[in-house]
Amino acid sequence: MEKISFKNQLENLVRNPENHRYLLAVSGGADSMVLASLFQSLGLVYQIAHINYKLRGEDSDLDQKTVQDFCEKNHIPFHLYEVSEKDKKPENSIQLWARELRYRFFREIQNQEELEFLVTAHHLNDQLETFIINLSKASGIDGLSGIPADSNHTLRPLLNFSKKEIYEYAEENGIDFREDLSNKKSDYLRNKIRNEIVPRLLETNDHFLDNFKRSSDYLNQTKNFVQKQIEEIENSISTFNLKEKIISKEKLNNESDFVKFEILKKYGFKKEEEIKKIFSAQSGSTFFSSDYVLIINRNELILAKKSDSKEEKEEILLAENLSLSENETHISLDDTIENIEGINNCFEWDFDTGKLQLPLRLRKQQDGDEFYPAGFSGKKKVSKFFRDEKLSILARQKIWILCDGNNSVLGIIPLRQDRRYAKDEKTKSILKIFNEKKK
Repeated sequence: MEKISFKNQLENLVRNPENHRYLLAVSGGADSMVLASLFQSLGLVYQIAHINYKLRGEDSDLDQKTVQDFCEKNHIPFHLYEVSEKDKKPENSIQLWARELRYRFFREIQNQEELEFLVTAHHLNDQLETFIINLSKASGIDGLSGIPADSNHTLRPLLNFSKKEIYEYAEENGIDFREDLSNKKSDYLRNKIRNEIVPRLLETNDHFLDNFKRSSDYLNQTKNFVQKQIEEIENSISTFNLKEKIISKEKLNNESDFVKFEILKKYGFKKEEEIKKIFSAQSGSTFFSSDYVLIINRNELILAKKSDSKEEKEEILLAENLSLSENETHISLDDTIENIEGINNCFEWDFDTGKLQLPLRLRKQQDGDEFYPAGFSGKKKVSKFFRDEKLSILARQKIWILCDGNNSVLGIIPLRQDRRYAKDEKTKSILKIFNEKKK
């Protein structure tokens, strides 16, 4: 392992590395201390973050000191997180808890210090261990492709270097590091693989790791090819509008289970049983992932990203103390209602102010809503009006109901006004509600 080969790996991940700012995750072990030393020798702009989990007593503190001493010697900003009782360490799943804690801390530092990339010291042996773990979980091509060298602004420039090469570099360059003796225990799956399985694999072939690296490269090329094919299939059976993707349920159902899974997992639907339910569900059924809502609308799968706001507005106050004594009062909804695909948003309704009870509000549909639609005789339930208009489930969710202080429906915006409140030949004062904006 040489500095120039590391520099080449880094340049493969980010163009002009010297023009960026980095946060290095450094534990004090050989791999992360070599990573820090290489960044220092290349003159890059970086800072260092370290987590003291307090799991190994004095050894944990000595790990921290090793990293801190390096930072002080080289005048590198040092960020420390010391785990305490408030972090509520679990009795089980300590590794998952530790991972979530450290990445949360790293992202906070990145945001505070405006550091573009997080850099970790994962190496080729880590990649092999991950491959074996994922192989045992039937995780598919994504899992077998292993740890990505670049993902979500996280760089792993040591992935092509073996643990042996890293230790040799540390020795040749006099780099101080700490050994985590807990890694010698085979009490976790990864440690068991590292200590018992990988050594035996390496004994079978002097070039085992090099061959594994080439195989991993082939798998990644295969994964990239498959992803392009999946994207082409998805695009061929999908339509788009401003906020939703609409996939043909029938066409997707005709594809293989593999294609269904690969397309739907991008939206957070990864469980085999859930995917089966999606294709057997009735129209109107709704499924939720962490980031998306999937609505079954007849022969369509409508996918919409969840709102960024924690709480969507269910009601908008239009007029509370509005003076309706003038001959004509105007209320524009140009900046209030959003675009609904396939529906003309423009409308203009004239109301007889003498028939209205303040306040006027916009709200979403409620069970039992009914009105007397202009241009028709008799009354109609709002739910039936939606069905008659052949509105999609998603369009219904976007539509606002205009109502008065008695919660009476004055109109379904922007589709139909209630004729009972419209102006007539006896009207003396008019309230005009309109939207002129085509969004």
